[in-house]
Amino acid sequence: MKVVQFTIPVSRESTIVVQEEKLPHYYPHLHRHREVQIEWVVEGSGILVAGNYMQRFESGDIYIIGANQSHIFKNDESYFNPDEPRQIHSVSIFFDPNYLSQNILSLPEMANIRKFVHGVHNGFQIPEEAREAVQNIISEIIHHKESQRVAAFIKLLYQFSTTRDLKPLATSNSEQVISEVEGIRMDRIFQYLVTNYKRHISLAEISEIANLTPQAFCRYFKKHTDKTFVSFLNEVRINEACKIILSGKFDSFSDICYQTGFDHVTNFNRVFKKTTGMSPGEYQKGFRDI
Repeated sequence: MKVVQFTIPVSRESTIVVQEEKLPHYYPHLHRHREVQIEWVVEGSGILVAGNYMQRFESGDIYIIGANQSHIFKNDESYFNPDEPRQIHSVSIFFDPNYLSQNILSLPEMANIRKFVHGVHNGFQIPEEAREAVQNIISEIIHHKESQRVAAFIKLLYQFSTTRDLKPLATSNSEQVISEVEGIRMDRIFQYLVTNYKRHISLAEISEIANLTPQAFCRYFKKHTDKTFVSFLNEVRINEACKIILSGKFDSFSDICYQTGFDHVTNFNRVFKKTTGMSPGEYQKGFRDI
């Protein structure tokens, strides 16, 4: 398995690195890098795990991943099916916040943007009402070169610094900087859960995957995700349930319950409402009315 620490080719000869990619799927392992990452999911869907944050991502979503924030964009199973060829289209912008602060952001006129950059370590999701403006500026960055690209990038940071209701991707007490050994272990745990969530996974089983005793695993998992194993697994299942509801490809909510690994419809309904704030029926109706 590859080491979780990535090195993004941000050189001192360029302020930012811009990558536009069309691939079968995102890199499927937990990883991190010292650069801040701005990610526009032009096309694609799956589950994003960043710090102790987990939620479905869909086409059009825009995220800011903090420096050294462990994360994974885990595509839906269909992206890995050779009989169902699909692709993701993404635009990623990477920058070193320390280098930026020592240079461009040291100017007095950049005080508000500098404050924003210094506070981005937990990451953010851009609210839907600000997406179009952000997408337009990112398109400028893609098509510009050299000084015009930097100017558009500063414009993007200004847009972020003045956008209200940015959604944090992690709480301030969540673990972000982890060792390579811990990162590989957490990746192994995540991969196992998102692959096997449809069936019963016991504490003893997942503890063995982590090479820990059940008691040690519970403490370890809580420390690194700020969630219990059961609550994290239920979130994976509810995210998948939401996907199925939005697709409309199901006969009944009880079918979704068993497809996503729940043993009882009552428990499924309770966890669904606790996670989303709505019952499955209310969730379905809400998207029908949009």
